[in-house]
Amino acid sequence: MRSPARPAVRFHGRLEAPLDLTVDALRALPAHRVRVTFDCLSGGPQEHGFEGPKLWDVVRAARPQVDLRGRRQRLRLLLEVAGADGHRAVLSWAEIDPEFGGQQILLATSIDGAPLDEAGPQPVVPADLCGARYVSGITEVWLGEPVH
Repeated sequence: MRSPARPAVRFHGRLEAPLDLTVDALRALPAHRVRVTFDCLSGGPQEHGFEGPKLWDVVRAARPQVDLRGRRQRLRLLLEVAGADGHRAVLSWAEIDPEFGGQQILLATSIDGAPLDEAGPQPVVPADLCGARYVSGITEVWLGEPVH
């Protein structure tokens, strides 16, 4: 009997080519741990420990078609994160770029020690007081410029 396929995150947009990464593939990148507290509208205050690679490292591994020598053009870039339930959140390139905000935003592969292999990864934005950008079960990450 064949085991069911694990969920994968599709990275697309301004990349050399679209890339699908499973939680296992994300674990191949250097892992970081963070303990965060945030407010969830439906569940109240939450405190969790997350582990996973930095979003910056994942985006770099996805081979973005971005001139990293220039600064101003990078400020126009956005990352839209979509979850299996249709929830979407936007991050700016400048939030994760070490030359700007350099936030340690993770793509979590586990929460409180429990692996997210079946559910799929989720972004962890330690600076956020509200948990709305903690999109569960990411299915895609798009990188590009906003449409005017």
